[in-house]
Amino acid sequence: MLEQFTVAGIGELLWDIFPNHKRLGGAPANFAHHTQQLGATAFAVSCIGMDELGTEIKAQLEKLGLAGAYVKESSKYPTGKVDVVLKAGKPTYQIHEHVAWDHIPFSPEIKDLAGSLHAACFGSLSQRSSVSKKTIHSFIRQMRDDSLRIFDVNLRPPFYSQETLSESLDLANILKLSDEELPVLADLFGLRGNVEKQLRQLIERYDLRLIAYTRGPHGSLLLGPGESSDFAGCEGPVLDTVGAGDSFTATLCMGLLLGKPLDKVNQFANEVAAYVCTQMGATPELPANLTGKRAFA
Repeated sequence: MLEQFTVAGIGELLWDIFPNHKRLGGAPANFAHHTQQLGATAFAVSCIGMDELGTEIKAQLEKLGLAGAYVKESSKYPTGKVDVVLKAGKPTYQIHEHVAWDHIPFSPEIKDLAGSLHAACFGSLSQRSSVSKKTIHSFIRQMRDDSLRIFDVNLRPPFYSQETLSESLDLANILKLSDEELPVLADLFGLRGNVEKQLRQLIERYDLRLIAYTRGPHGSLLLGPGESSDFAGCEGPVLDTVGAGDSFTATLCMGLLLGKPLDKVNQFANEVAAYVCTQMGATPELPANLTGKRAFA
């Protein structure tokens, strides 16, 4: 029986619109869904519109078993949408602007939730507007000192800036980024040397507990001030990679909360992400061999 932890993903909540169907999306919601599948009590914190797509999101959250108490509704802004085009399994995105998740309100209920959490995940995309950025920063600052505050960079040009990235790193104690994102940070922050040296510069500069550096099918490097784990990756078919990184972050979060060895956490996070790549969309149901007793066994 896994110890019970309470976690949240705060930020964008939307529909990923594929050519022939749509799927619930938004990195923080994907993170919450996968942590819940791995044994956490999980919440999505966001805002949707009072429209048909918003009603469908509420129904989908209920279907996934994710509580919608912290998903606010806006009468002024529509529910978010992202048009997704897949090329050889890799997605490109057209992210619609001036939508509800750009206007997440900071309420007493959200403040109380933040103070109760063991972990939360946030990214840079949802900070493209001043309203949601202020809410996210206030939320993270309300969390306990011993909580995991995970910044999953999740760069989506042009919706990021050096200022936002630096402020987010100041708030976080865990950083997750990809091999495509590190060169961007290296350029913005003047990081030098090989990959490990650049990551260690970020650890020292922002007093991070851990960095998770992912390389797609080539695995990942987990790096802390005094420990590291390098996993070569999992081979397998790829239908699409949407949400794979979020499932990795969720698995990493749960492994760290449970105090599992980094090598075990790293391997299992890759296994979960590899499975998500075999499925359509960001929030597939994980099979029994990746949950329950198998999770971090």
